[in-house]
Amino acid sequence: MIKINKKRDEYFFEYPDFKNIKEIIYDSVKKYSNNTAFILKHKVDNKINYKNITFKELLEDANNLGTGLYNLELKNKKIAIISKNRYEWALSFISILLGNMVAVPLDKGLTEIEIENSIKRTKPDAIIFDNGMEEIISKIKEKQDINIKQYICMEENKKYETIAQLKEKGKKLRLEGNNEFEDAEIDSEKVSELCFTSGTSNNSKIVQLSQRNIAFDISAMHATEDFRETDVNLAFLPFHHTFGSTGFIYLLSYGAATAFPDGLRYISQNLKEYGVSVFIGVPLLIESMYKKIIKEIKKQGKTKTINIARKLTNLMPSMKRKVFKPIIDQLGGKLRLIISGAAGLDKDVWKAFNEMGIKIIQGYGLTETAPVVAAENMKYGKKGSIGFPLKGIQVKLFDKNKLGIGELAVKGENVMIGYYEDELANKETFRDGWLLTGDLAYIDKEGFIFIAGRKKNVIVLKNGKNIYPEELEKLVNKIALVKESMIFGMPKEDDLVLSVKVQYDEEYVKNNYPNASEKEINKILWEKIKELNKTLPTYKYIKNMILTKEDFIKTTTAKIKRYEEMKKISYA
Repeated sequence: MIKINKKRDEYFFEYPDFKNIKEIIYDSVKKYSNNTAFILKHKVDNKINYKNITFKELLEDANNLGTGLYNLELKNKKIAIISKNRYEWALSFISILLGNMVAVPLDKGLTEIEIENSIKRTKPDAIIFDNGMEEIISKIKEKQDINIKQYICMEENKKYETIAQLKEKGKKLRLEGNNEFEDAEIDSEKVSELCFTSGTSNNSKIVQLSQRNIAFDISAMHATEDFRETDVNLAFLPFHHTFGSTGFIYLLSYGAATAFPDGLRYISQNLKEYGVSVFIGVPLLIESMYKKIIKEIKKQGKTKTINIARKLTNLMPSMKRKVFKPIIDQLGGKLRLIISGAAGLDKDVWKAFNEMGIKIIQGYGLTETAPVVAAENMKYGKKGSIGFPLKGIQVKLFDKNKLGIGELAVKGENVMIGYYEDELANKETFRDGWLLTGDLAYIDKEGFIFIAGRKKNVIVLKNGKNIYPEELEKLVNKIALVKESMIFGMPKEDDLVLSVKVQYDEEYVKNNYPNASEKEINKILWEKIKELNKTLPTYKYIKNMILTKEDFIKTTTAKIKRYEEMKKISYA
């Protein structure tokens, strides 16, 4: 176990160690009854209307819907949820957990065959979906080997039972004295969620989480992070991923509000529209926000002025938000805290936001750990680090090499029950009671953890040198021409040639090389790669490049699916 330097404060806030989600929700409703839990936006006849759902109304909705689900004989059953992020998704998830049922979040971005396969593997008794998924759901319903008993639509729909109808039925039953759902006792240790990993291989595993796993993680995060009941979050992380679903419950535990984005193009508009103060996102999105800010600074010819201001305000931290108000206003004016997870954040982006008065906290987690394991906190952070283990969570490095890099392992009450119907994976993932994360890491003298890369992604050259692709990708991605990149080993005889696949930035090319052919772009970019090589040890030299303008195949948390990309390269 790695311990934080005892000269430091370890924890800053007191919060009950709740056993389950029911305890968390009821505690929040008691404390923040009239606070806004969710902000909804509806467009009717070209007019935009907003509706705030209070904590009290959220619980009323959940009890009505839950009673309706019980009435469909779904007590103790598995219920799948599939849709974009919306209030009805969150309401369904909360209702399922409050009723001691099992939630099965599904990724709406999968193909029909993949969704069908996910349903077959998890065997839900019911599925809740939105109209955007109706066509796929209707096709799946016709399959002879699908045994879903209840199909429930989130919106008005003439073919299917709806959430509104179930809420109305549940309300009526409760008025008649039916309190079975509200009185349901929670088994905090049993399986309460079946969620697919967001792994980049072709077959995701199914993680079994208990309510205790999730509640423990939420309680642990409370000890160190500075969220407030006045905060507003923009729910950009997909709810079907544990970072998204645990995230919105974490916000509820603070009495904070959650709003829903209109899409990537509207982030800046939504940040201002809802007065967003905290943003939980993935590095790709955060780095994109930063690039837009830098682009505007360059356009105004203020790069030198801003760089000087950053150095000066480091000496006067209290002045940061005043000095950089014009930049903060570009992000809505109220943004004060960004949480980055799911992958490594560019060090320069981390440094820039922190120096301009917007606190960035980088964290680390897995679906298997419900999900957060470690994070920087309100007081201590270090560029490139994922911070320290959360309260009550232990970490350990297995099989360390000469550089002190080993496989990160985790122990704590947030660690999953195990993989669903996959004993082989369970045996491979646990060692002596520790969960092996598959990530390589090192820990410095102060206890800060640094991720080196995925164990399965490490490229081992014939000379015995290890190359961590993620490290080189961050450097390649700094090249202005590059939108994104993937480092890989191209087989050649009995060795590997260090190679890169680059997606070039079409907008940048259009603005800076309007008449260049793809062959000329290739040449310009290759010269940039050769310049980068000069800054690296010779064994890290990139010796081959593939250029594309097509997007990489990705998971919903914006990780490149290396396995799928390598198949494309193999057959190219």
